[in-house]
Amino acid sequence: MVPLLLDLQRATHATLHHLTTALADLHLSPSELNALANLAVFTDGTGTVSELGAAAGVRPTTLTGIVDRLEQRDLLTRGPHPRDRRTVVLRLTPAGAAVAARVIGAMAELERRALASLPSGAAADFAGVLRALTEAAQ
Repeated sequence: MVPLLLDLQRATHATLHHLTTALADLHLSPSELNALANLAVFTDGTGTVSELGAAAGVRPTTLTGIVDRLEQRDLLTRGPHPRDRRTVVLRLTPAGAAVAARVIGAMAELERRALASLPSGAAADFAGVLRALTEAAQ
């Protein structure tokens, strides 16, 4: 029997390959797609660097390069936090919000296709497994 985590890793790589192929015209890496999608689900497309790093599962040093590239492409802006000058706030630009919407749309379509043949409740069960794995790994 293949360990569940190995199956999850394979599914992750297949999903990333599918998304980068489906969104190839955006010329974004899987990490950049991930960062935009995660930032888009924050309130108003705004979050701190720390929040984005935690949500995207990216180390701060790696996230710096991702944010630099997305900022250079005018997909997000970086600025000071209004109450804590040590904290950096990231905001999707209008162009970044449009790109993030495409990324999330592609994710939703893949998810819809993947779940179409599964029994009702399978997605909720899987979400529970993912939460348990996340908690166990922390």
